[in-house]
Order: sequence, then C-alpha cells, then structure tokens
Amino acid sequence: MNLPSRDRVQSNGRPADHSEVTAVLGPTNTGKTHLAVERMLGHASGMIGFPLRLLARENYDRVVKVKGAAQVALVTGEEKIVPPGARYFVCTVESMPVDRPVAFLAVDEIQLAADAERGHIFTDRLLHARGLEETMVMGSESISKWIRALVPKAEFIQRPRFSTLTYVGPKKITRLPPRSAVVAFSAAEVYAIADLIRRQRGGTAIVMGALSPRTRNAQV
Repeated sequence: MNLPSRDRVQSNGRPADHSEVTAVLGPTNTGKTHLAVERMLGHASGMIGFPLRLLARENYDRVVKVKGAAQVALVTGEEKIVPPGARYFVCTVESMPVDRPVAFLAVDEIQLAADAERGHIFTDRLLHARGLEETMVMGSESISKWIRALVPKAEFIQRPRFSTLTYVGPKKITRLPPRSAVVAFSAAEVYAIADLIRRQRGGTAIVMGALSPRTRNAQV
C-alpha cells in the first residue's frame, strides 16, 4: 500500500502539493474507516468527518480509548466536546472545523458528494479540506469518476471484499440470535419491532437519529 509520506511538507506548513488526496474506495465493511482512523492516530493531530452523528460518536469513543479524553474533540450538530488541548477532531462532515490546521484530515462516505441534499458539503470537503501532511477520502467505487475529474492528482487505493455476502431468506424476528441488528424505515415500524422483541425475547435497544444524544448514547 503506497500511502503518502509524512515528510512532504513545505516550510510554510502547507502540503508540498495541496491537491494531493488519497482515495480509499471499495464496498462496505472492507476496513476503509479503520484504515483512516489508524492513519490519523499515527499523526500528531488529525480530523475525520463522518456522515452520521452516531458514527462520529462511535469513533470518538474509539479514539478516546487510545489518546485520552483530553486530546480528543467531538463536534456534531448536536454535541460539542472540545477540550482546550484537543489534537484530534471527530466530527460530522458538516461540522468539521476545516479552518483548523491538522496533520491528517479524512472524509468518510465521500460518495455522498453526489447526494442532492448534502452533496455540496462533501464536494467542498473534497475540493478544499486538506491535512498538512496527509488527506484521505473513503467511500464507494461509484464516486471514482468524480474524484478523478475534480482532483486529477488523487491516488487511489482499492479495498476488495474478502468475505461473501449471501441472502439467507426470510427470518422470524422472534427467532433471531442475540445481538442481531434489525433495520426499519419508519419510526412506527422501529417501535413496533422493538416492542415485539421485548415481549418475546426480553430486551432490545433502539437507535434513531431523532433521539437526543444522551438517550442514543445510552442505547448503544
């Protein structure tokens, strides 16, 4: 894997080539986010933007375990935890304080640049948000053509899927094994399924964006 050197920085502190971006593309669950977090932790400072508040919170907790709460900030539309000496910023993409210089910067799910509602934010980050030493974007192969057009000097790393996804057919909700995740597409359906599982199996957790940060964090 040919990742950018951390030494290619001009004397003014800016990257030697401000357009350099590493695009890590592939299917879901191929380790793209894990790679980015590990790269960030190897730098003296960093910032990473996620498309969802819950993902930002999950990775904030992960980085805190490694670097300690005093060095890590969480910045989303709902939560703002910024210690005075914070060096690592875990954010939602819209909330990234991109005017703050950091050694490493990454944006997850960059294919959302094609989204009708949020695409302008992700496109702006792709064009303008840079780390002083390393910049990375992660996402689906579907965005590769856009990245090549907008950032011609971008380097591409492919992340193939090593496991096989298979359809196992319909399952009874009441017969799912412990720690299963059930996805529904309306609040009413979420609560109905949760109530059924509680009555039949004894316990469940609900995670929805509409929940308050404290309630959502308690659930997970």
